[in-house]
Amino acid sequence: MSDYLVKVSGIVKKYGGHEVLKKVSFDLKPGEVHCIVGENGAGKSTLIKIISGAVHPDSGEIFIMGRKVRNLNPRLAIELGISTVYQDTEVVDTLSVAENIFLGSEVPSPIPIVVNRRYQNEQAKAILKSLGISIDPDIPVGELPLVYKQVVQIAKALFRQSKIIIFDEPTASLGLEETKALMEIIRSLKKRGMGIIYISHYLKEIFEIGDRVTVLKDGEYMGTYKVSEVDTEFLVRKMVGREVHLFYKRERVPIGEKLFEVKGLSKKELVENVSFEVRKGEIFGIGGLAGSGRTELVSLIFGILKPDAGEIYIEGRRYVPKTPIHAIRNGICMVPEDRKRMAMFLGRDIVENSVVIINELLKVAFLRKKEEMNMTRRLINELDIVTSGFSQLIEHLSGGNQQKVVMGRWLLDENAKVFIFDEPTKGVDVGARERIYQVMIELAKQGKAIIMVSSDMPELLSMSDRIGVMRKGKMVEILDNKDLSEEKLLRSFIGV
Repeated sequence: MSDYLVKVSGIVKKYGGHEVLKKVSFDLKPGEVHCIVGENGAGKSTLIKIISGAVHPDSGEIFIMGRKVRNLNPRLAIELGISTVYQDTEVVDTLSVAENIFLGSEVPSPIPIVVNRRYQNEQAKAILKSLGISIDPDIPVGELPLVYKQVVQIAKALFRQSKIIIFDEPTASLGLEETKALMEIIRSLKKRGMGIIYISHYLKEIFEIGDRVTVLKDGEYMGTYKVSEVDTEFLVRKMVGREVHLFYKRERVPIGEKLFEVKGLSKKELVENVSFEVRKGEIFGIGGLAGSGRTELVSLIFGILKPDAGEIYIEGRRYVPKTPIHAIRNGICMVPEDRKRMAMFLGRDIVENSVVIINELLKVAFLRKKEEMNMTRRLINELDIVTSGFSQLIEHLSGGNQQKVVMGRWLLDENAKVFIFDEPTKGVDVGARERIYQVMIELAKQGKAIIMVSSDMPELLSMSDRIGVMRKGKMVEILDNKDLSEEKLLRSFIGV
């Protein structure tokens, strides 16, 4: 029997030309809570997706309980005793607690094609009781608070007799008391000899329940340490500090009068009482940990979500977000984080994804084909879009060129005053990244107000004039980006 439940070595994972994991090693012992830390984009989620079989590595070795595993997939991972509890709980709200625990492994009754609900409820009750939790197994999961939804996932893992449970940011959306309850459950799992892989941005939790901690930075393995032998200062230093070449040297632009203002913007359980302003020519960065409410905030501004409270002003004029089209007609443009789902029209060419769609949104009179082609040609030249021609489908472009097309449509909107960029360089190569930055600077020179949400700390520090820090739905601090270090910014993100 191996001393390790999980052991991976030399794991490499690339997406396009970008190396997300660079020869990373990790191991997990029975009865241990092994934490993985690193800032946004460090490679934590990719590593656990590889261990849980959701993603295949490009190279490296994986051993589960001493057995070398090739072509690991989610089903095989479950069979080998691996379960994952995600921040966004993977439960079926319309099914009962017991039905969720037994989902995919239902127990038949003596009557053909009928589930033995009574037996399943009894077993579910016994598993939950062993965790010190009393929940009616017949209640729909949708009626439970978030922490109990996570408990249902843990109970499902116990039913499957899992030896390894991965927790991915489990407390990101939990309150203080809910977090304490989850910590107690994790301690009880550890006493059973189970191995726990625990990912969290909240370093306090690492020191509360962790035995060892592995640090990742920009996809690189920075070391594994006994939690008892390190402190917060040490971990923060290991998580940050990069080569100078990773920071973009931007041109500074004179900042003018206030153009855009948000007062007390709120959305229940997502965003709470956020206020800030952006001036002409200013790039206002918004940073924070995953789940901090950054994307939800800009979604409220752009009319994707409807606020419960708060006011928004553009050039002193009150603006009430209703829909994205309403936002566009009021001078607000947005490049969303998920461009494929929220910004690209798949099966359509470059002309349709830029010129045609912006004219339809703005109700511009129909343009002649020749004029549309000329406008598209201008965008291709100005943004250095690499394409085989006007008829090339947008999904056949590289990630960077897709992003340029999505950005390009807003450059055609002469009414645009406020530009929102949510993760503008996510999944793009170095060349495309630099061109995107140049476009943002050009817009700033024109006196536009720019809001940039980013998980990339060098990007925030390189491009922002000021940075609003989001934490648990609140904008807790607005930092002037003068002599601001990565370490200070990360401390603000995690509340150290």
